[in-house]
Order: sequence, then C-alpha cells, then structure tokens
Amino acid sequence: MSNNPQADSREWNSAVYHRLSAPQVSWGKKVLGRLKLRGDERVLDAGCGSGRLTADLLEALPHGRVLGIDLSQNMLRSAREHLNADFGGRLSLAACHFLDLPFQHAFDVIVSTAAFHWALDHERLFRNLHAALVPGGWLEAQCGGGPNIARLRERANRLAKTPTFAPFLMGFREPWLFEDAAGGAETLRRAGFIDVETSVEAAPTVLDDAAHFREFVRNIIFRVHLEKLPTEELCAEFMDTLTEQAAKDDPPFLLDYWRLNLRGRAA
Repeated sequence: MSNNPQADSREWNSAVYHRLSAPQVSWGKKVLGRLKLRGDERVLDAGCGSGRLTADLLEALPHGRVLGIDLSQNMLRSAREHLNADFGGRLSLAACHFLDLPFQHAFDVIVSTAAFHWALDHERLFRNLHAALVPGGWLEAQCGGGPNIARLRERANRLAKTPTFAPFLMGFREPWLFEDAAGGAETLRRAGFIDVETSVEAAPTVLDDAAHFREFVRNIIFRVHLEKLPTEELCAEFMDTLTEQAAKDDPPFLLDYWRLNLRGRAA
C-alpha cells in the first residue's frame, strides 16, 4: 500500500486483498446462495473486487452475462487475470463509481457484497441501483452495517487524537457508512424498491495471529486512514498500537464484524 498522503484512495493492493479476503468471500457465498437464478440473467456485480465471487456468479449463469464494476483499476486488472480465461465471453469489467452509474433498465439482478458501505451517499446509491434494474429486477446485497468493527474504530479514533497522529488525522472522516436494518430498509423504499427485506447479523472474525491481524487491518480496513500518514514509520506505529491492543482481547485478534443484508425488487 502506498503511504503517500496524495495517494489515490480509490486504489487497492488487489493481490493482497485477493489473498486476505477469505472472510469477505465466505459472507459473499452466503449472499450468492440466496439468489434464485434461471441461468440466463444479465447481472451487475457491483464492487466485484478481484473477482473471487464473480467466478461463482458466472458458474451459476451458464447462459447469462455479468458486468463487474469496481472503482479500483488494480482490482479490475486482477479480476481480468482471474476470470478471463474461463469466462471472458460472458464477462465484462468496467471502472465505475456506485454514485455515477450510467445504466438504465439494463440488468435483471444486481449483486453486491462488502462494498456499499464505501459509498457515503446511500440515497443516491440506491436510486442509481433502482434505475439500473429492469422493472421487477432484484437487488441482493450485503455490506457492513450496524455496529460494524465498533471496537476497532473506537481505538483508531482515540489514537488519531493523540499528539503523534493528530496533525494528520484530526478531523479525518471515516470512509464508511454503516446503516442499521431499519435505516437501510427506508433508504431502499425511498429509492423506489418494493418487497424490501433487511437484517443485520453478527459476523465475528478471529484472525490467526499478530502478523495476520496487522496485514489484514492495514490493507482491508484502514488503508484510507494510513494514506493520510506521511511516513512508513508512522503507519507502522499506528498499526503496532492497534495490534498490541487486539492481542489483549478475549479472544485475541477478534474483529467484531456486522453485516447488513439488503434485498428489494424494482417497481
């Protein structure tokens, strides 16, 4: 990961994400398991990342097509490498922001996992998704919600106020929006969705050891925070402090993940 304060926060280290994203993949497989597909649908994979779940989606669509979108060019490059040999004829990939979707009545289904919390304007997000679906089309999605990683966020926010980090992180706005089930449902309905179902579920995740915790949290959770720090030494100190605190938890290195499930049909 780049620690340059001018780094482009849209970009990810896609190779590291592909290797570390087992929790996200396990949650995403459950989301895909809720889909009831004929096999010939046009599907938008919104926030396809490195393509690990896109492959499962394409397997379920032997006569369909998938457009995977992501804002990160690194993620799209990894997805092409991962998927094109097996699915190139039925797969398209494009760089696109959720808040600027150009599609009108283009998809039968929209699927997304572990992505929507990175869009801070959910009103606009869900309006765009509704517009992209054909009448009667479905959204099946999951993202961070409710008290997601609350303990880790509280620790990071306290650390950001200390003299070492305050010059760079004071006033920093978290890059996520974690809605609860009721709030997510109302946002979907305002966007025009019907037959809305939402729920929040706990997804506690215990990482293997200090090294795993440090690498995961640095690359998956706090990459935007760390882009604000001007040196590798400060990044390392930030992560060392959080890792030492997590080592004292019971159990050690537990991330208190919570997932918001979202389902709705386009009117």
